[in-house]
Amino acid sequence: MPTLASTLLLTLLMAVGLVFFLRAASKDRTTVVEVHSPRPALEVLEGLSGWLSERGWRTETGDPAINLLRFRGEVGASTPLALLLSLLGSVGAACLGLVIRQVLPQLGWWPLLLALLGPAAGLIYRRRAERAETFELRLIEADSNQGSTLRLRAHRDELIAIETELGPTLQLASDGRLLSSPI
Repeated sequence: MPTLASTLLLTLLMAVGLVFFLRAASKDRTTVVEVHSPRPALEVLEGLSGWLSERGWRTETGDPAINLLRFRGEVGASTPLALLLSLLGSVGAACLGLVIRQVLPQLGWWPLLLALLGPAAGLIYRRRAERAETFELRLIEADSNQGSTLRLRAHRDELIAIETELGPTLQLASDGRLLSSPI
């Protein structure tokens, strides 16, 4: 009986791990970073705006008083990840059903029906991950002699993509925290 109790505990801990993974997979990762370029502000802004438009971002609003441009885009869920989470949820729920069946044999094979709850993990992920995102671009300093400084507020992955794809082209430089962070 102690073996079954420890197996039940480990299976329940696996379920808790799945819940936390679902939360982390759909967590908002909005970050603010300042970038500097020796190029003129207009050239940098046009380059960033064109790149964002190519990636499906739409210009939403702007505030000329504070030199702010705001873009909006729809973020979709990863279908392979949703399928993987559904599969893991089904296998994990089936394992929990087997353990419950061993601990409480009088229930018969009914606990195995818990496996039918597995696809809920993929559905929960899909519902939470699909959302509208904003990308804010604010010109902080525009000096023709020293270049331009921008404050970007967006999803961390978009900022990393800008730094890797547009960094060399527009000579963008930041403190490098985005590319060195393990998360």
